[in-house]
Amino acid sequence: MPTPISQDAKKSLQDKIQQCDTLSHEEKSTLYGLLSERKRYGLVWEDKPEQAYEQLRTQIPVFTEVPERRIMGSSADAPNHILIEGDNLHALTAMQYTHAGKVDVIYIDPPYNTGNKDFSYNDTFVDKEDQWRHSKWLSFMEKRLKLAKTLLKETGVIFISIDDNEQAQLRLVCDELFNSGRSQNDPNYLATLIWNLGTGTSAGHFTRSHEYVLAYAKEKSLLENFSGGEGLIDDRAIKKVSIKNPASDFSFPAGTEVDSETDFELFDNWGDNETTILVSGRFIVKDKKLVEPITLRAGWTQKSQMKAFFDGQDVFDSKGQKVLRFYFRANGKIYCQKRRERLNPPTVLDDVGSTKTGTTRLAEIFGESTFAFPKSQRLIEFLIGLSSKSDSLILDFFAGSGTTLHATMALNAEDGGKRQCILVTNNENDICEKVTYERNKRVIQGYTNSKGEQVPGLTDNSLRYYKIDFAERIDSFKNRRDLVRKSLDLACIKEGCYKPCTELSQREFQVFESNEFLLFMVLDTDSIEEVVACIETQEKHCKVFVSSPGAYPFVEDFDAVKSRVDLVALPQAYYDALEAILPKTSLLSDGAES
Repeated sequence: MPTPISQDAKKSLQDKIQQCDTLSHEEKSTLYGLLSERKRYGLVWEDKPEQAYEQLRTQIPVFTEVPERRIMGSSADAPNHILIEGDNLHALTAMQYTHAGKVDVIYIDPPYNTGNKDFSYNDTFVDKEDQWRHSKWLSFMEKRLKLAKTLLKETGVIFISIDDNEQAQLRLVCDELFNSGRSQNDPNYLATLIWNLGTGTSAGHFTRSHEYVLAYAKEKSLLENFSGGEGLIDDRAIKKVSIKNPASDFSFPAGTEVDSETDFELFDNWGDNETTILVSGRFIVKDKKLVEPITLRAGWTQKSQMKAFFDGQDVFDSKGQKVLRFYFRANGKIYCQKRRERLNPPTVLDDVGSTKTGTTRLAEIFGESTFAFPKSQRLIEFLIGLSSKSDSLILDFFAGSGTTLHATMALNAEDGGKRQCILVTNNENDICEKVTYERNKRVIQGYTNSKGEQVPGLTDNSLRYYKIDFAERIDSFKNRRDLVRKSLDLACIKEGCYKPCTELSQREFQVFESNEFLLFMVLDTDSIEEVVACIETQEKHCKVFVSSPGAYPFVEDFDAVKSRVDLVALPQAYYDALEAILPKTSLLSDGAES
């Protein structure tokens, strides 16, 4: 690491620069500026060019629906979920127009940059020997996180899964992005959650059995504490046998719950460190319940509560927390789950599954393993549940196997919510089509699991599939007209209005209908008179997107219906939304029409 330069040494260098006759005035000024730069605390790396970013210098991304993959929900007000196939940098760019400031919760599981072919940069896997390994990953992540932040509501939160390879660097990047302009004593950083995987990999001197989830707020002062409503806690029901905690027998009836996805018989390894002896019966599990009664000998901590619970009584502990169930985990440990009125969740996540449970769930849906190390559905349900309301919008732009959408739909089914979810993933190795889409299609429509059992679908959900397309970025009449036609799906997504109104639509203007309003896409200004006549016959308010060579949406032409319309000039509105975030190449060329 370079030694910091002292003030005396700096003064000496400045004098030498001044006395040097071979340097121009501009060169001397540059060197003075470099010497005068103040150090700042943070992370510095060399930005590495990325093809996806460079493409944005000449092209503008749009979304195009694949209608044959559309799945419609069983009710008219079913939440409409979106799956976008393509590079997430391009998707996040287009979403600056459709979703800026609209997202409640972002969860992402980015590549961990392990050097084992999990992270590809410019279509090449980054290995451990790449000297720019960390710089490439940081360049890749920073661009996407900047865009993601603008999509969050002011009350929004982001959760990011990561492991030791990049956790420290990611924390510094996020600190800079999310805490910008704030006092160091009041950051938008919420916590680093430790996800206990319950199992681990021996590596070096320790068995690594955890990952991290970084949590940040868009504006922490506006975010409610994660303590409202009811919460669930789990207490152990046994301790090590001792003089103060002697062993005794207790019988569990058939039907006692077992927290395992697998049917099995257990004879050994009872309770791990807590001495537990099977006195009578067999520990046989089917459909997550004991098949027959068993009697165990152990050092019980809640024996009186257990007796009252299995006798059918309502049971409350000394803190007034209601006992919901006593259950076994697969290793034989017995737990008591209680409901508590207020819950500040811990930063150590112990009971939200592991990558193994994620793999098991995926294999249950497909009948085979189709994706390496998918995230636990229970983990994502927990994170979404912390900060989402029943109508929240959830985004995952590293969608992988699509667990985040599955978790969103499961939460909706549990509490009757109408949360919506947007997934973004590329189609490398057909993952978007054959895993992400296919998984959630089966979840919505129902499927036969790996045991041959029919699992009913979560049918009150709609799913639309989009691919990223492009329009030429250089401004011209032809390119503006082309962009307007290609942005039809963007307008529908932005307004949440998808139902075609075929009886009103014409060749040069398309009409879509929602419960509250009509959406008009005017593709040719020659049809404005006809559009106005159509609007006059309708009772609903109308949102009208007008193809315009500039920023003027032909207000005067809509004078007869001005109180019933909102006018937007396309593609200028789209240009304006992207102008600040696109790489340097002027959107409007010299002499462009306006």
